[in-house]
Amino acid sequence: MKAIARALADGARQLEKNSDTPRLDAELLMSEALHIDRDKLILSPPDRNVPERFWDMIGRRQAGEPIAYITGRRAFWNIELHVGPGVLIPRPDSEVLIASAIEHFEGTAGPKRVLDLGTGPGTLLLAALDIWPQATGLGIDLSRQALSYAAANARRLGFEQRLKLQLGDWAAGVRETFDLILCNPPYIRDDADLGPGVREFEPDEALFAGSEGLDAYHVLAPQLPALLSKGGLAAVEIGYDQAAEVPALLGRDGLDAQVALDLAGRPRAVLLTWV
Repeated sequence: MKAIARALADGARQLEKNSDTPRLDAELLMSEALHIDRDKLILSPPDRNVPERFWDMIGRRQAGEPIAYITGRRAFWNIELHVGPGVLIPRPDSEVLIASAIEHFEGTAGPKRVLDLGTGPGTLLLAALDIWPQATGLGIDLSRQALSYAAANARRLGFEQRLKLQLGDWAAGVRETFDLILCNPPYIRDDADLGPGVREFEPDEALFAGSEGLDAYHVLAPQLPALLSKGGLAAVEIGYDQAAEVPALLGRDGLDAQVALDLAGRPRAVLLTWV
C-alpha cells in the first residue's frame, strides 16, 4: 500500500510540467497498470509492488500522449469506449448533445432512428442506443480506422445488431430520414492554439476545418433538412466562439436553430428542429 502511495506521489510530481491534472493522471495510469477501478485504488489500494508498466505509461504521458490513448479507453455518458490513435477522443463537452436529445424527447417513446455523422469510435451513436433501447442507428465516418473502433465498441456493448456503420463523406447518398441526428464535426481553425498533445496525437481530419473552422458546416447545411424527420432533433457540436456563425449557416429550409450551453456555460451545440 505504501509503495503504491509513494509511486502515485512520485508519478504526479513527474507530470506537473506536462498536465493540468497530474494527480488524476497518475491515478488513472496506476488503475490501468493494476487492472482495477480508480475508486478501488483510492478507497482500498492493494498492498503490492508497483507494476513496471506504470512507469512506462508515466513516460508516455510526459511525452504528451493523451491518457485515453495510453489506457485505451474513455468514459462517455453511461458507456465506456475503447479508443486509440487515429480516432478523436470523446470529451465531456460533447455530452451536451446527448443531454439536449434527452430533453427534446422527454415524455415520448424517444427516437426510433438515429444518425451519427462523423461517428468516430461510435461515441454519440452508442450513447444514444444505450439510452433508447428501442432505437436503431446509422453511423457514418470517412475513416476506416474510426469505423473499426466503432464496430468493436458496438460488439462489446451488445449493440451490433442495432446499428449499421458506413464509410462515407458526411450524409452523401443517404436517402432516409431520422428522428435524431447527432454530429460532432471538426470545427477548429487550422492555425488555432491547442492544448498539449492534441495536435501532436489526435487525427487532423477530426479536428481542423479550414481557416475559419466552418468548412464542415458548409457541407452539412444543405444536407440536414432532408435528413430530419418532423418532430425530430439535429444536435450539432460547435466551438464556444461559433454561436453566431453556425446557427446562421444551419438554420435554413424551415429549420429553427437554437444554441445549447455546456456545463461551463459556453455555447457548445446548435439544436435544429422544424419550425
